[in-house]
Amino acid sequence: MELTRLNRTVRNLNWAAFIALIIALGFVFFFAPVERTMGNVQRIFYFHVGSAWVGAVAFFVALLGGVFYLRQPDRKWDTVSLASVEIGLVFLSMAIAAGSIWGRPAWNTWWTWTPRLTLVTIAWLTYAAYFMLRGAIEDEERRGRFAAVYTIAAFVTIIMSYLSVRILRDIHPTVFGGTLESAQGAAEGLQDFAPGLESARMGITLTVCVIAFSLLYAAWLANRIRLQQMMEEANRLKMRVATRLQGGHE
Repeated sequence: MELTRLNRTVRNLNWAAFIALIIALGFVFFFAPVERTMGNVQRIFYFHVGSAWVGAVAFFVALLGGVFYLRQPDRKWDTVSLASVEIGLVFLSMAIAAGSIWGRPAWNTWWTWTPRLTLVTIAWLTYAAYFMLRGAIEDEERRGRFAAVYTIAAFVTIIMSYLSVRILRDIHPTVFGGTLESAQGAAEGLQDFAPGLESARMGITLTVCVIAFSLLYAAWLANRIRLQQMMEEANRLKMRVATRLQGGHE
């Protein structure tokens, strides 16, 4: 019954994510204004920021899953944490790739080892190592406990990468912040739009993209949880069949 309900939820989320992505593409290419300096290349900004933000949210959900698992060692929290790290790593990879494409016309280089990009690379490697940790521990309960602690500690890299442009000198623009930080981001070539309606259209498009990527994350998370449940059910059936076969030989 629970799997049936999850299948219905997955189907609804898949459709919601698909429709949201189509709408987001329409906003990016037909509603958002053209930036004065970079032109249409700037439109990748909406994918870059949206994927980076949702990636951070995914890693935070993994942290929460780790906290809940340490408080109550339930396999479902370990599954949520594992799935969120997998999806978060995909979104972080998307953000890095999109940022590199966007950085080429903005900074005249595909990559430069600024504090932000260095810390993002450390974060990517840290979460990639999460799967090596899980693969090295065979005991299920012990693996879940170590993985939970790891996701909590690893989130420090996300916090540091977010704060890096505020506490360290960096050419990476500040997207979210106060008036001073927004002016700093504009000076670094973040965006150059006419005030008023064009800036509002940019903000609306960015919001729509963040919502679309958030729905995509929710759909992927539900699909991954369903896949894990199906794998566990298959393992239980294998054990039951093996037990009956052994009983038949005796």
